[in-house]
Amino acid sequence: MSSIDRLIAEIQQEAESAAFPIDEPVYLAAGLKPTMPILYAGNLESQLCFFARDLGKDEVSAGQPLYGAAGTLVRRGLYRAIYGKEPSHSEDLQTVLDRVLLTNTVPYKPPGNKAYSEPVKKRFRPFLERLLVMNWQGDRIITLGNEAFKWFYPYAGKGVAAEFFERPDRYSASLPVTLQAKDDLGNLHQRLVTLMPLPHPSPLNQQYYAQFPQLLQQHLSEIFPVPAEE
Repeated sequence: MSSIDRLIAEIQQEAESAAFPIDEPVYLAAGLKPTMPILYAGNLESQLCFFARDLGKDEVSAGQPLYGAAGTLVRRGLYRAIYGKEPSHSEDLQTVLDRVLLTNTVPYKPPGNKAYSEPVKKRFRPFLERLLVMNWQGDRIITLGNEAFKWFYPYAGKGVAAEFFERPDRYSASLPVTLQAKDDLGNLHQRLVTLMPLPHPSPLNQQYYAQFPQLLQQHLSEIFPVPAEE
């Protein structure tokens, strides 16, 4: 069993060890076991990771993070940045998974559209740490929305991330943080990554929704400066 498969199995074991809110009808409608985590999609060897709040109904049905309306905005932006053109078909958006990792604060869908509580996030945090530090190979993380960015507060100096988030240029600036994770033997592993926060790309986020594509392209231009040749 590979290390990532072992990690997914351990997440499921943790989920089955004690109850917490899961939107079970959505999983059952998709023919999935509710305790089976949808941990990530994409390439563990990619430089870039998108880190969002949690799964939605479309994500559960597809078995991938960032697959619904917000995810489509993200994937379209990625496609433009990588290939220098608009996708011709919706299927083209799947090709961006070769160049990115997609994940969330918790690898499950909460009931309704409410964020998971801090105790639930804390419960699954060690598994996300292992994913980002020990399985993923990249060093750039674009966070989507306040909850996703706040997940990284413990990895910056005291008050540093909160102070950064008060800056007027927070959606065009970046913040280095040092992630930490413990392996099965209790050994500590660290990785320096750069956070590039963005607002959540939801139509309900009226303040930033129209600006989101431009803000996204600004970050992506630092990572994909020259579109790949066909």
